[in-house]
Amino acid sequence: MARKKKDKMLKITLVRSPHGRSQPQRRTLEALGLRKINQMVERPDHPSVMGMIERVKHLVEVE
Repeated sequence: MARKKKDKMLKITLVRSPHGRSQPQRRTLEALGLRKINQMVERPDHPSVMGMIERVKHLVEVE
């Protein structure tokens, strides 16, 4: 299924290290595609993505 041009995209940046965090938090970051500090990825504004961001909101910045 192709994305429409109107779909809003979120810019997610990893700003704190996942070192010492729980396994579910590290796996959530990996699922978002974040592996290095200051790495930025774009993901669609979708409820499942928002749920992942909520779990690691203390480690990321969202635009």
